[in-house]
Amino acid sequence: MRYDQIAGLDVQIDDCEFELREQDVSSGFTRTTTVVSLSGDGHTGRGEDVTYDSEPHYSLVEDNPEPPIIGSRSFAEVSEQLAETDLFFGDEPAQSVFRNYRRWAFESAALDLALKQAGTDLATQLDQSYSPVRFVVSTRLGDPPTATRVTDWLDHDSTLEFKLDPTSDWTPDIVERLAETGAVRILDLKGKYEGTDVDQSGDRDLYKLMLEQFPDAVVEDPDLTDETRPLFEGSEGRVSWDYPIQGVENVRALPWEPDWLNIKPSRFGSVESLLGTIEYCSERSIQLYGGGQFELDIGRQHLHALASLFYPDGPNDIAPMGYNDPEPSAGLPGSPLSPPATPDGFEWN
Repeated sequence: MRYDQIAGLDVQIDDCEFELREQDVSSGFTRTTTVVSLSGDGHTGRGEDVTYDSEPHYSLVEDNPEPPIIGSRSFAEVSEQLAETDLFFGDEPAQSVFRNYRRWAFESAALDLALKQAGTDLATQLDQSYSPVRFVVSTRLGDPPTATRVTDWLDHDSTLEFKLDPTSDWTPDIVERLAETGAVRILDLKGKYEGTDVDQSGDRDLYKLMLEQFPDAVVEDPDLTDETRPLFEGSEGRVSWDYPIQGVENVRALPWEPDWLNIKPSRFGSVESLLGTIEYCSERSIQLYGGGQFELDIGRQHLHALASLFYPDGPNDIAPMGYNDPEPSAGLPGSPLSPPATPDGFEWN
């Protein structure tokens, strides 16, 4: 197992620091994250907490608690300690999955530090090499929706590809304009989200329109109801899953064995669960692509490193940060992203 190649790494953690990051993003909100920095033996490893509520980030930075992972252990022992620790330090997060997000921040920082202290990088430790990474641009179309945001990006770079979030207020004219671009690779129906600002319940007419007008696009997270399920009969191979996936057990619980999955590392919480799920999918020829959580710092490098190793040719929703800016702009890196010449730890500069 790949995890075994990492589990035994020694890591010396002498200090822990937290740094706040905030930025207005294209989905119309201010994103807040926290960079977790673990230092020891002259090195620093970093991870990023992508919890979506801002207040837990403010509390973490202000309270500056010392997690019980200071000292010398194997990476596997650090992971086990984190699994037993309340990383919200007495507060209750709004969603249970936020505990995974925060654990991932600490685990990825510890992995980064362990690799650096060993004088190596993730690819070398796994006996692999980094590959160029294809990415797509994820964006919403505004309120009211128009195709302008997509066409504006294409004016800057005609080779861009997109992941879009269809909603019930998309008009046939918008759909036609988007389909004409030939650049839509993923349609995220967000049918599995509950209690969020992006919920989109199953809409038979919308689903039918998407399947017909974008025949080559992957369709993510449909809400399968008595009305919508028949639309996917014979088209199951186009369906991908994202929101429910936090480990192998979630893959096994899907309505059918999938052809596609969106891998968001922070959802898994632990490195072991992430790598185990990737191996499970590889053994079953399940196609993967990476997904992001509006990471503002080192977390995005981790997305690139993992995609580069395990699913470099997928329609990865991990575009560089500039693509999340409120307005499209020129001069950003194009797809595919070139791997780093001198990788270090879990970084992918």
